[in-house]
Amino acid sequence: MTVPAFDRKGTAVTTFPPALAGIPARTPARTPIETPAGTTGIDPRTLLDWLEDGGEIAFLDLREEGPFGEGHPLLAVNIPFSRLEFDIAALVPRADTRIVLLAGEPVAALAASRLSALGYTGVHVLSGGVESWSAAGLLLFPSVNVPGKAFAECVEHAYHTPDIEAAELDRLVRAGADLVILDSRTVEEFERFHVPGAVSAPGAEIVHRFADLVPSPDSLVVVSCAGRTRGIIGAQALINAGIPNRVVALSGGTQGWRLAGFELERDKPLPPRPPVGPEARELARQRAADLARRFAVPVIDRAALERLRADPARTTYLFDVRLPAEHAGGHAEGVPSAQGGQLVQALDTWAATRGARIVLTDDDGVRATVTAHWLRQLGWDALVLPGLVSGTAPPPAHAVPLPPQRAKPLSASEAGDRLRRGAALLFSDSSGDYRRSHPAGALWANRSRLGPPERFDRAAGVVVTGQDPVTAHLLALDLEETGIPAAVLPGGEAAWTAAGLAVVTSPSEPADADRIDHLFWLHDRHSGNLEASRAYLDWELSLPGAVGTPEAAGFRIGPAAAR
Repeated sequence: MTVPAFDRKGTAVTTFPPALAGIPARTPARTPIETPAGTTGIDPRTLLDWLEDGGEIAFLDLREEGPFGEGHPLLAVNIPFSRLEFDIAALVPRADTRIVLLAGEPVAALAASRLSALGYTGVHVLSGGVESWSAAGLLLFPSVNVPGKAFAECVEHAYHTPDIEAAELDRLVRAGADLVILDSRTVEEFERFHVPGAVSAPGAEIVHRFADLVPSPDSLVVVSCAGRTRGIIGAQALINAGIPNRVVALSGGTQGWRLAGFELERDKPLPPRPPVGPEARELARQRAADLARRFAVPVIDRAALERLRADPARTTYLFDVRLPAEHAGGHAEGVPSAQGGQLVQALDTWAATRGARIVLTDDDGVRATVTAHWLRQLGWDALVLPGLVSGTAPPPAHAVPLPPQRAKPLSASEAGDRLRRGAALLFSDSSGDYRRSHPAGALWANRSRLGPPERFDRAAGVVVTGQDPVTAHLLALDLEETGIPAAVLPGGEAAWTAAGLAVVTSPSEPADADRIDHLFWLHDRHSGNLEASRAYLDWELSLPGAVGTPEAAGFRIGPAAAR
């Protein structure tokens, strides 16, 4: 068996041999590898040992989305260097965590220095970067959020999760069959497009609201997403929770629907979501309690949480898994929002420290339990604390990183004066944003590929602008370190106009080859590129063969394994 790999536009470029995640497929001769000056370099073998020793470790890939998505180690978490200092505190909250960075030069050395300045004390670099990983015979996985996607495929294999093809679903709908289609993606994704007639049931809401959404036990329940992952997880969550209905996943989700020649319903805003009915809530509580018992999900109280957070040697993440709108309407201070279904698919968006604890909370424990029963099977130490939706969460006792520095901000008039004196103007938002709208005369710049400082006039300096203050400030600080005077013009289009700059578009610039922050085949599959959709679904189906055994990726699938 071979595992397809694609470039950023979805063209098959090579194949990877199957291998266990983190296990060398072959043993090549050692080759000389460089280590950034002033950092501790480790080789891939040492990194493999660390990933398997049970201790906490954050393996961070600092490349931008494009190269990261073209191929990365399975357990590497992407924090693009363009956002590093502002994003790392949430993903790696303990300052003495063992960290391994994957990046090329000069980014690796710069990043290690930046993290040291924030107070991180356990920073190491994978010597030789991604090339040394490949040279050791280790597999690179394309796409993003790969552990969650591989997990879903392994879940389907382990539980034999039933599915239904798009053509058969269409036939049943046309025949007037008693069925309900539940879409397990986020509300925002559902509103953009979904299978006609589907009902929004994001993530763990699918169990929480089930009795309201599907009042008859005789109805066929079809769970859909955009591809395979959340459809499989949503369908199997209902089965694991003891739902009496026949439950199936829509094969290929909305992409499978389009590949079968059917149209999607698009741009349909949802009305406000009503509260869960009392009978549905009680039934969901009963099902969640049974799920917790069978999958050994620990349920703790606030005193236990305080004890966990008081441990200076461990990381304890704390997430509110309710809908984002509920979290925005009121939440406990210090508890970020991380919607349950998204955590299962994209845990690496919120937590980068393997071996850490994860405590989940919501209003009544149902959604936290459904999510935790999956995270435990993913291989994480997940616990449930119902009801922490107000007040203040206990702070952690471990060392925390310092807040990042910010560059000098400019008013519109100050920026205009600098530009008239010859300062260069850099646009630091995404390449897609640049194509859509940017100030005339601005060059698109990404911190990961800034180029030599000699390209700028040291006397005139640089003005950095963009809607995203994070990328703008970090880009300006890097320039300052090289001796180039740099400052930030915040405020977006209003500030550009006030500075006397016209707002222009450039649909073909930067060139596709230069867009290191964009993974084309990942996004094009939802924009009518059926070939990209077909390639993506084939890739998802190949993941179990690439991973090898679930245990090789740290998965513990099934009630007994999750204990």
